[in-house]
Amino acid sequence: MSRVVWVIIDSVGIGALPDSKEFGDIGVNTLGNIVKEHRDIKIPNLIKLGVGNIDGVDFLEKTESPMGIFGKCSEVSQGKDTTTGHWEMTGILVETPFKTFENGFPKEIIDEFERRTGRKVVANKPASGTAILDEYGEHQMKIGDVIVYTSADSVFQIAAHEEIIPLDELYKMCEIAREIMMGDNAVARIIARPYIGTGVGKFERTSNRRDYSLNPFEPTVLDNIKESSLDVIAVGKIEDIFNGQGITEAIHTKDNMHGVDETINYIKKENNGLIFTNLVDFDSKYGHRRDSLGYRKALEEFDARIPEIIESLNDDDILIINADHGNDPTYKGTDHTREYIPVLVYGKSLKTGVNLGIRNSFADIGATVADILNVKMPKHGTSFKDEMTK
Repeated sequence: MSRVVWVIIDSVGIGALPDSKEFGDIGVNTLGNIVKEHRDIKIPNLIKLGVGNIDGVDFLEKTESPMGIFGKCSEVSQGKDTTTGHWEMTGILVETPFKTFENGFPKEIIDEFERRTGRKVVANKPASGTAILDEYGEHQMKIGDVIVYTSADSVFQIAAHEEIIPLDELYKMCEIAREIMMGDNAVARIIARPYIGTGVGKFERTSNRRDYSLNPFEPTVLDNIKESSLDVIAVGKIEDIFNGQGITEAIHTKDNMHGVDETINYIKKENNGLIFTNLVDFDSKYGHRRDSLGYRKALEEFDARIPEIIESLNDDDILIINADHGNDPTYKGTDHTREYIPVLVYGKSLKTGVNLGIRNSFADIGATVADILNVKMPKHGTSFKDEMTK
């Protein structure tokens, strides 16, 4: 039995899906448009794995002898957010979109939240996570009200200055919001957004973010792995995305490089099953903020660590790298973008240079993980294990 190291490069999409216009996304291509803006981008290790050889990727050089296996996946679920993407890749199709609140939350919800938390609410509207701090951060520092906002995603976000509202209180407020935002008002995630700083232009979100998700409504491949008495080790926000379901061990991380460090640490330990990592900075720090230069640098930083990850693998370990949606930093607005995701696979015991083509669903990845680990297959997805093995 092999061990799987599954790394999500959050939001690194590679081109608009056929239905992207229905989601308000025209001409989006996260990786492609970054490359077009920054022609001197250096991601040689992703190229060696075969990212430039993926069908439709005409913006990167192809390599004659890819060391990896490569392809891309379409999304079946009705969404373009973190929860929808991760759930689909582990075997759940979200056919009814999670509820969104385009004009902010109804008065009765905010009244109940204020009553139960003892804090008044300001903002209550869709907003950029950084802009909302410049608008209300100083008010919070003076008055102590809590900043509540949302986005095009199904989220109830609570921002609080760490020196004004302690983290324990912020996390408790998120638990209260999670209880309120259920049933007809259920959102995919409640997100704690702590920040620090002294004033407009100086506020900065910290790594103490926490996500409070809904429980997956069906078993995922993570549940199947855990039920087979194997490890499911969650690095980064994976534990939050699945609300702890199907996880045997977890560690939260402060940034991408910390996530890579912890992934390598777990690879070098004695464990069996799955190491599942999310590297969120691409999305949260650069995609949403429409910072293509920062995104480019983050890609280069991750690329430079790929040899270290590969060198740490055991002979029968299998590395999978893929995204969960797009977030084109060159596109309008601040929201995710509906895109194909790249899939790159490497293992010393696998074939090289295999083109997986265009897979019908993100769920094919999770089905492949289940097949590799010889556990019960998830409800959805078609394994491509046989295409990779010698």
